[in-house]
Amino acid sequence: MTDAIEMRGVTLRLGQNGFLFDCALPEGAVIGVTGASGAGKSTFLNLLAGFDMADGGRILFRGKDIGRQHPAERPVSLVFQDSNLFAHLDVFTNIGLGIHPALKLGNADRHAIASALAKVGLAGFEKRMPATLSGGERQRVAFARALVRERPILLLDEPFAALDPSLRRDMAGLLLAMHRDSGNTVVIVSHDADEIRRIADYAIFIDHGSVAVAAPIDRFSTGEDNAALRQFLRIDES
Repeated sequence: MTDAIEMRGVTLRLGQNGFLFDCALPEGAVIGVTGASGAGKSTFLNLLAGFDMADGGRILFRGKDIGRQHPAERPVSLVFQDSNLFAHLDVFTNIGLGIHPALKLGNADRHAIASALAKVGLAGFEKRMPATLSGGERQRVAFARALVRERPILLLDEPFAALDPSLRRDMAGLLLAMHRDSGNTVVIVSHDADEIRRIADYAIFIDHGSVAVAAPIDRFSTGEDNAALRQFLRIDES
């Protein structure tokens, strides 16, 4: 398995907090990013997306340095916890923005939007407004928008945190089905270690602003002889 993304000596300072990331993320895998609150999980994702610009180091995609690229130029789509839909725009338009910010959409684009909605179980929802949707439905719209962007890397920042446990499992199943269909690389941030172990092929544990452990999920689940990770996973609790 080749590496989709590498972070080589990536540094960033935000106020009093310093971050240093070194890791390689395998291409075509579901990669879980976890750690305690405030450890740097969202900062890690923001650096990949381009919302934070590194002070030093390199971010590589298939060997090409993308660290100075604008977020729109990077090979990523991002799904947030709150779905990030525009309340005054219908579902079709919210998804269409993922294809073209000026909504210059052709027939092929309209077909792609309808197809994406069908894949996430929302066929016929084009004219619905976000306020009429449940939390799970809004997140499905966000997934559909990510689908039409057709980027090789999907970044998700705590996408299921606001959902109840049953719906979380359903949405995780949908995410994995989308991944199987596309073969993309998925990087998902979650504070829920059990969720990471259920859905990820590979996992990263961030501790105090740096990557403490990066390993295939079977090794990761053993704690990798890292005291902080073992405590986070509650491995040593009787």
